[in-house]
Amino acid sequence: MMDKYVYNDGIQKLMMSLTGTIPVLFEDKVYKIPICLWIEETYPQTAPICYIRPTCEMMLLRGKYVSNNGEVMLPYLQEWNSDCDLVSLLQVMAVIFGDFPPVCLRPHLEPEQASCWLQVNKQAEVDKQIDGSVYLSLAREDGKSFQQENETNC
Repeated sequence: MMDKYVYNDGIQKLMMSLTGTIPVLFEDKVYKIPICLWIEETYPQTAPICYIRPTCEMMLLRGKYVSNNGEVMLPYLQEWNSDCDLVSLLQVMAVIFGDFPPVCLRPHLEPEQASCWLQVNKQAEVDKQIDGSVYLSLAREDGKSFQQENETNC
């Protein structure tokens, strides 16, 4: 689908977004890893921008090939050339993520922990915009608002 992508510098661009799951073999079980690939106008000369998109039941695991915000950083993407393609990219992801899983199941909270978690997280305000985007506002300990340059779009 066509969607709005926001670069780290705040510039927005309408790009093709491919979203789905890839099967990954980890410890003799197949897991479906949710991903999103953003295709720029310059594709296939430039690599897609790739993200892991964990579901509510999953936690993102930052590591050698995945950043804090879920961006995929594979050598295949960094060395992208005219011989590279999306099918090969997905195959490389499946192999690498079998060795270095990018997500895990979110632990179930005990009732005492759940109560504490709810107290902490009810301070966050979630605003859904008309365009479907969602914003999460967190209060700082000193009650002041965060600076705009600390905002993240995901």
